[in-house]
Amino acid sequence: MKKILLALMLICAFGAEAQAQKFALVDMEYIMSNIPAYERANEQLNQVSRKWQAEVEALENEARTLYKNYQNEMVFLSEEQKKEREQAIIDKEREAAELKKKYFAPQGELYKKRIALIEPIQEEVYNAIKGIAQNKNFQLILDRASDAGIIFASPTIDISNEVLAKLGYSK
Repeated sequence: MKKILLALMLICAFGAEAQAQKFALVDMEYIMSNIPAYERANEQLNQVSRKWQAEVEALENEARTLYKNYQNEMVFLSEEQKKEREQAIIDKEREAAELKKKYFAPQGELYKKRIALIEPIQEEVYNAIKGIAQNKNFQLILDRASDAGIIFASPTIDISNEVLAKLGYSK
């Protein structure tokens, strides 16, 4: 009798604990795609990226042109002229590489611009999610867009639209 009573108490304790934990899902891609400021920031980043890429490609093309001209005229050049042309080609290639690094390196200008434009929006979304989690006592909120490990999740625990509503973007 004591064993049955102990087993029932353990089952009730684990059952109560399992019910106390609340989980939810959000779809960050869905949320971000429904925030106009995020879309504008992404478009601005794409425009800047294309502009900077064109600058880098222009320098690379100049270096290629210098090299082709050098190859075509090499037989007519003195040793000193050859060295000058080779140095000009090397300098142009180095300039292109430095510009590419300045713009597109892991801590480059594009990264800094992305942080300046996107991070405030992400922070606002995070705060909205955190607020909902605290109000509804969620212990865990997963991002279904970035977690390939979620095979199935009930749509009833997806709070993405609630997050959008809290941010003022009704869906």
